[in-house]
Amino acid sequence: MKHSERMSDGAKAFETAAIKAARARYVLRLYVAGTTARSVNAISTLKRICEEHLKNRYELEVIDIYQQPELASESQLIAAPTLIRRLPEPIRRIVGDLSNEERVLVSLDLQERPS
Repeated sequence: MKHSERMSDGAKAFETAAIKAARARYVLRLYVAGTTARSVNAISTLKRICEEHLKNRYELEVIDIYQQPELASESQLIAAPTLIRRLPEPIRRIVGDLSNEERVLVSLDLQERPS
């Protein structure tokens, strides 16, 4: 039995998505609220994750909602920090603390959701 025949449909779908993600360019927008500890931690955590998992394949824009409130309104934010993955599609949002690296990786489709 071949490797692909032993894999479940879900595992096959994830493997296909992972191969596409490995080549995809990520466009990320992180909304923060000023220079609070949460904002600073979110920025540094996200930059580290991007460098470890998306080296040379990402574009990160950090937006302070106090300095650019129109962008926050346009994106219909409910809290900060909020990370929006604009590309690859579909658009994904992660609201709140980004300190749970596994949650961030799963949300960005860089890691399979634990069973």
